[in-house]
Amino acid sequence: MIDTKHLKHFASIVGEKNIYSDKAHLLAYSYDATREHFEPDAVVFPRNEEDISEILKYCNEHKIVIVPRGAGSGFTGGALPSSGGIVLGFEKHMNKILEIDMKNMVAVVQPGVINMDLQRAVEEVGLFYPPDPASQEYSTIGGNVSENAGGMRAAKYGITKDYVMATRAVLPNGDIIRAGKRTIKDVAGYNISGILIASEGTLAVLSEITLKLIPKPKMTKTAMGIFASVHEAMDAVYKTMASGITPVAMEFLDNLTIRAVEQTFHKGLPVDAGALLVTDVDGNLEEDLNFQLAQIEKVFRENGCTEFKIAKDDAEAKDIWFARRNASPALSVYGSKKLNEDVTVPRSALPELLERFYAIADKYKINIPCFGHTGDGNVHTNVMVDGSDPEQVKIAYKAIEEVFQATIDLGGTLSGEHGIGLAKAPYMHMAFTEEEMNLFKSIKVAFDPNNILNPSKMGLN
Repeated sequence: MIDTKHLKHFASIVGEKNIYSDKAHLLAYSYDATREHFEPDAVVFPRNEEDISEILKYCNEHKIVIVPRGAGSGFTGGALPSSGGIVLGFEKHMNKILEIDMKNMVAVVQPGVINMDLQRAVEEVGLFYPPDPASQEYSTIGGNVSENAGGMRAAKYGITKDYVMATRAVLPNGDIIRAGKRTIKDVAGYNISGILIASEGTLAVLSEITLKLIPKPKMTKTAMGIFASVHEAMDAVYKTMASGITPVAMEFLDNLTIRAVEQTFHKGLPVDAGALLVTDVDGNLEEDLNFQLAQIEKVFRENGCTEFKIAKDDAEAKDIWFARRNASPALSVYGSKKLNEDVTVPRSALPELLERFYAIADKYKINIPCFGHTGDGNVHTNVMVDGSDPEQVKIAYKAIEEVFQATIDLGGTLSGEHGIGLAKAPYMHMAFTEEEMNLFKSIKVAFDPNNILNPSKMGLN
């Protein structure tokens, strides 16, 4: 519990209306999408960069923990106040789009800006911000940068790190730094901005972000391929990407996921299919889009696609995408406890990865439905069990450890977009050597010697 004198000092910085320690606020900021629960001692809403600096300087002097928080939509506990302390919230004041620079095609935003709000604002002037996490309607840009969020368009356009040109940030001692420029080229000094991306709020607090924009494509088309087996579908994914065609998105659902969506929403999906692949292409000429789809269909059919459907209009496109967008909630038909992982491998390893996952499911006699962003090798692996049965939960965690090991053995990574946070911290030793972990810890100490910023995350403590 933080002493009252500290709370009074925070109030003197941000004003009485911007600090809360009542039960309702503490509860509201105690959880994220993991459904784990850790109450902070207070919630503070800085009004500007100077407030952040004063708060961090004071906390550093008094060894008070600070946890920066976006929308709390993360799946790994990155924004949970697991060590108590102060939650720093940005949605109240620091939520503005400061500039859209048409000449240089950049946007300058505060960390509390909602992803979708930025997308809509830049599209109104003919520009495009591609990173589109599933939480885009409520997740913040600051959170996206801190977790290096991806999304369905990553197959063609990349992820958050590919669009961060510069940041302003506050160090734990209160110093304000600027990292990067709005120039296309910048090779002066260490890439500090790059280090802050995906650091999950453990190194500094972002106060301003400069993002690269691109021209908005004039049109998009959607198609779906039906496959008899998931192995054939995974073959089609990497062979499509190697054919010279780069779709905007290449998403998949396996048979278990198809059945769950159909059982829940009754959309007329082919429940006997081994897998579905949903793809988007975009561009400025209809002839170009038609050529891309023709090439995709050719590769799909060469790899076992039994039916290829191209959406005739936006309504059909939304209908095709419905199954993918609603895959996650539909999986509750398989159990009340879901361990949702976002492992990623080189695309050519996808067929073997899925085979290993299903072998793990058979071994433990559980369901492991899979779906996700196969265009970039990112598979959402869902270990489903009865959460009220302790033995089933134990089995689930054993299965997850084997899922991670299979991924690493195939040259993959623990996370493609969700980050490490608390949930994956125990598995970091599987993916990194002792020397590599020591290097990470050294970077943490260099930025935050008193360990006040989001401690206990990423396996750094």
